[in-house]
Order: sequence, then structure tokens, then C-alpha cells
Amino acid sequence: MRRDTLRFVLAAMRTEEDARRVAAIDELTAKGMDEQARSAWLTEHAPEKLDDAAVRDVLKRQVKMRRDSIEAFEKGGRAELAEREKAQLAVIASYLPAQLDEAAVEAAVRTAVAETGAAGPKDMGKVIAAVRTALGDTAEGRTVAAVAQRVLKEKAGS
Repeated sequence: MRRDTLRFVLAAMRTEEDARRVAAIDELTAKGMDEQARSAWLTEHAPEKLDDAAVRDVLKRQVKMRRDSIEAFEKGGRAELAEREKAQLAVIASYLPAQLDEAAVEAAVRTAVAETGAAGPKDMGKVIAAVRTALGDTAEGRTVAAVAQRVLKEKAGS
């Protein structure tokens, strides 16, 4: 069935108020668009020619996705799914550079604050950019942002 046909059927079903079929067709249409976008991306970016930086980017996105899933599963009381995601996260993270602990990140943030002359939370963008440049892939963005926010709030309060 072609996507245009699916759209026509979807419009007809909406007028008939057939909610379950509408949801199924909506999902099929979305999956078709996802697959079309994926195919286009694969044509443009040949996976066998990915360099190390591109592979690292893919791994980092997967780590972020797993962490978000773990958080959602834990909020939803689905411990078994959270554990499965944690196991996958451990495997994926093993292929990335070791992450610095919070104390090392804080030291880099304080150095960046001094170098950039940041005065408070409004300068967070400058500080994070300087820290990301200095630390590269060795510190997670969430950790850098949280530490930078805390340090800048302390600086603004003093």
C-alpha cells in the first residue's frame, strides 16, 4: 500500500471516528516516514565510511537515550525494564572514553569561570562551551551543566 493511499484511508477513517484503526494507520504512516528518512540518511552517510567521531556521536546518543529510558522506567515502576536498559547502557558506555567524576568536572568549571570572567547564571553558555572544549568527550553534558549551574549560582550569591 502506498503512503498516499494510507493518507486517503486515514482521512476516511477519521470521518468515521474509528479510533483504533486511525491510531494504527497513523503509526504505519509515521513508521513509513521514519524508514524513508532513515533510508535517505543511509544513502547520504554510508555507515561503512563512518569515522571515529561519528561512531562516538552515535554511541553518545544511545547512552543518552538509555539514561532517559531508565529514568522513565523507574518513574513508571518498571524495574525489570530499567535493569535491562542499565545492562545495555553498561555495554555501550564501555566503548566510550572514561567519564570524569564530578570533582574533576567542578575543577574544570571553576577554571572556565575564572578564564571567561563569568559572573553568574547568565554566563552559563560561555562556561559550558569552555568546559566542553577543555574536557571533550570525557565529561557528560548533564554533569557539566549541573555543576556549572551550581558554581555560577554560588558565585552570584557571594
